[in-house]
Amino acid sequence: MKSLDSSRPIGLYCHIPFCASTCDFCAFYQEKPRRYDLDRYLQAMNLEFAQLPRNRVFDTIFWGGGTPGLLSAKYLERLGCSLLKNLSKPPIEWTVEMAPSSVKSDKLKVLRELGVTRVSMGVQSFNPKLLESLGRLHSPKQVYTAWERVEAAGFPQTNLDLIFAIPGQSIEQWEADIREATRLGPSHLSTYCLTFEEDTALYVKLSQGKVSIDEEKELSFYERGWKLLAELGYAQYEISNFAKPDAECRHNMNTWRMHEWIGCGPSSASQYNGERYQRPADLEEWCLGMESATSPRTERIALDDNLLLADAVIFGLRMNSGVDLKTLNLRFAHATNRIDLETKLKFFEKEGLLKSENTHYKLTHQGRLLCDSLGSNLLDV
Repeated sequence: MKSLDSSRPIGLYCHIPFCASTCDFCAFYQEKPRRYDLDRYLQAMNLEFAQLPRNRVFDTIFWGGGTPGLLSAKYLERLGCSLLKNLSKPPIEWTVEMAPSSVKSDKLKVLRELGVTRVSMGVQSFNPKLLESLGRLHSPKQVYTAWERVEAAGFPQTNLDLIFAIPGQSIEQWEADIREATRLGPSHLSTYCLTFEEDTALYVKLSQGKVSIDEEKELSFYERGWKLLAELGYAQYEISNFAKPDAECRHNMNTWRMHEWIGCGPSSASQYNGERYQRPADLEEWCLGMESATSPRTERIALDDNLLLADAVIFGLRMNSGVDLKTLNLRFAHATNRIDLETKLKFFEKEGLLKSENTHYKLTHQGRLLCDSLGSNLLDV
């Protein structure tokens, strides 16, 4: 079992599972909010926070869901105060996801007072017909109202999420969404190609032939988005993420670089103390586990240098900065798959998907377009 460097700061992810409705594309664990469940959830989170290691510095926090913003200002404050009292010092970066329809001034005030530094808002599109096709509850008007409130609250950093390759979406509509998002001026933008996850309404539509996947069109959406965002002043630092200077998401970069993080809440994942595991994706089971101090773990995987080196290469290549094999070999000194990994990287370089300088590898433009396939190939090492 591999124990990661305990002297490094680590990330903390909190899953707030409550959502008013399920979007057609969403595969994350969620529950409709009920007062009893909310109270019990907060009490169980308090118990889980009390288990956090006191000898470690959590430099990044990320609240995701579900819809964290669905919690009232009072509940957001209760959750935040419960967390902070169990940390040795405040984080450098603290992100909270919010849906446009859940953004209220009193909630934003509480989040700023807690020390939240970054609000991430799931816009997905500014086109009402495309929003409807995704099963989103908000309207473009709600996006603008929410954004005005976020700006007025004065968060140091902001992010907007957009989705592309939506069935029926044109390249022109994709361009319009990008231009409108950048006009609002967030410090960060995340752009995700629509995926068809099992157990989602969208996957059912795909299996019924009501929608289809056009991979060639997806690639054109990728390329147009990358080019336009660069022209509009947003530097790509990962396949799906773009930022203004010094506005990259530290929490996600910590994860992609295979450092440690701890997840709290139902369905949350952790990579900590030589193991990967998840909490149960069931509110009742998770609450019972916290209340009985059994801290249930599912999908447990013991970490070793082979697994961590391969994953550090796969996820590291998604970043524009690439990976340095010499550095990674020093971190994961007991890995026995390094020669096989390097052989594959050399092959991809000959194929024009990678470029290298000494032991440093980066994806080419063509490599970024085929990043998922390249990553799947490296998984076999």
